[in-house]
Amino acid sequence: MRTTLDLPEVLIQDAMKVSHQKTKTAVIVTALQELVRKSRLQELRDFKGRVNLDLDLNVVRKRS
Repeated sequence: MRTTLDLPEVLIQDAMKVSHQKTKTAVIVTALQELVRKSRLQELRDFKGRVNLDLDLNVVRKRS
């Protein structure tokens, strides 16, 4: 998708250096992917302590 953005040139150049990306498009795509990944990880962290995993492995594995 083609989009026009007004981004600070210094920020883009810094992001390209630290991410080792060669194009502005690549650095923006990488940044968006990382944002989505971090958001999904946070959603998983929010479940910590909320899921009851009190399972009997013998029953789950159908052992006597």
